[in-house]
Amino acid sequence: MAAKSTVKSEKAKAVVSKPRKNLGSRKTYTQGQVSAKQAVGSAPKKSHRWRPGTVALREIRKYQATTGTLIPKAPFRRLVREISSSVKETIRMRATAIEALQEAAESYVISVVGDANLCAIHAKRVTLFPRDLHLALKLRGERR
Repeated sequence: MAAKSTVKSEKAKAVVSKPRKNLGSRKTYTQGQVSAKQAVGSAPKKSHRWRPGTVALREIRKYQATTGTLIPKAPFRRLVREISSSVKETIRMRATAIEALQEAAESYVISVVGDANLCAIHAKRVTLFPRDLHLALKLRGERR
C-alpha cells in the first residue's frame, strides 16, 4: 500500500509542475479584442505621477548637495567671448578665469533669486513672479 501512495504522489508532482504558457497564441488571440473591463467603460490604467512639489523638493535637495556649476560650461564660455569681443577684438582668457566668472555669475543669480523668494514669501505667495525679481534688484540698489 505504501508503494502505491508514493506512485500516486510522484504522479501528482508531475501534474503539479508549472503550466506552459503559449504567449504567441495568446497575443494573436487577444490582439483585436476588447477586454471585459474596457468594454464596461473603465478608464485605462494611468501612468504614475508624483504629487505637485515632490519632484521640485527632490531637485532642490539634489542641487543643494552638489558643488558643480549649474550653467553649462560651453554656452557660458561662448557668452563671455561674445561680450569680451565687443570690448576688444581679441582677448585671450585662461580657463580658470572663465570658471571664476561662471562661479561669480551663478552666485549672483542665486542670491538675487533668494532675495526675490523672500519678497514672494512676504507677499504670502510661494510662486516667484517677475515683480519679485524687480523688487529684489531695487532693494539691492541695482535697478532704478
